[in-house]
Amino acid sequence: MNEFFRKFARQSADVVGSSWAFIAAVGIIVVWGLTGPMFGYSDTWQLIINTGTTIITFLMVFLIQNTQNRDAKALHLKLDELIKATQGARNSMIDLDKLSDQQLKRLEAEYKRIYAGKGAAGKTAADVMGDGREGEERAPGGPVKPRAREETNG
Repeated sequence: MNEFFRKFARQSADVVGSSWAFIAAVGIIVVWGLTGPMFGYSDTWQLIINTGTTIITFLMVFLIQNTQNRDAKALHLKLDELIKATQGARNSMIDLDKLSDQQLKRLEAEYKRIYAGKGAAGKTAADVMGDGREGEERAPGGPVKPRAREETNG
């Protein structure tokens, strides 16, 4: 049953996330709106769109949540593999998703303290990151080239 739901959720997410699904939804709303005068804009006419959108929204919540959970889990596993494979990285970082909110706040504070101790105090993230290409230099009018590494992991 879980495998069936996983496949169904993934395929549904692909379909309803497409431009064709959006166009179809707009088409349904247009047709519904155009039929308003035919039904005298009655309560039943309004109830049709309200009920339909409520049911679709209710079901989509579960499909989207399933897809998000799987994507997040896959991303965590990829990051865990990178941490495990990186010499000098702390393997204790692999299980961060299992920490409590309070433990995560303490760890965040520790990293902020370490960062401030390396001479970056007073700088904003934008000052440090520049154009988002940390560790890279741009020759005037030229392409971005990687900066030589000053220290190695280990």
